[in-house]
Amino acid sequence: MTSLPALLGTLRATIQVHPACKRLGAIETREFAADQFIFKIRAEFAHQTSFQARVYFNRGHVDYAYQLFADVPLLRWDNKEEFRSVATYPHHHHDAAGNIAPCLLTGDPATDIQAVLKAVAQFLSTYKSE
Repeated sequence: MTSLPALLGTLRATIQVHPACKRLGAIETREFAADQFIFKIRAEFAHQTSFQARVYFNRGHVDYAYQLFADVPLLRWDNKEEFRSVATYPHHHHDAAGNIAPCLLTGDPATDIQAVLKAVAQFLSTYKSE
């Protein structure tokens, strides 16, 4: 079973060691029951960007959103059930131009965060803040 402390600790530790991470903090943590909780964490990243992870866990089901942003959204991954035509529905990716694309996330935050942070690093290697 996944618990709030375990999952939050895993994501915090993974984000904190990312080379772009300068500072990390919890924005929201609420536990409704042992198997139902929500948390949102935000990190200050390189190039005047921020990274946010939001996870809602409800009896084994996970809703997630990971976002890199500056003054505007830059990248986002989520599983909000709105883009039924995407091959990986409900998992999808929003790019900096607002395009929606399939993504390979599975809804397992402990695993997915690795893929997300890898994509963020690739994006930041070419991103110039204004």
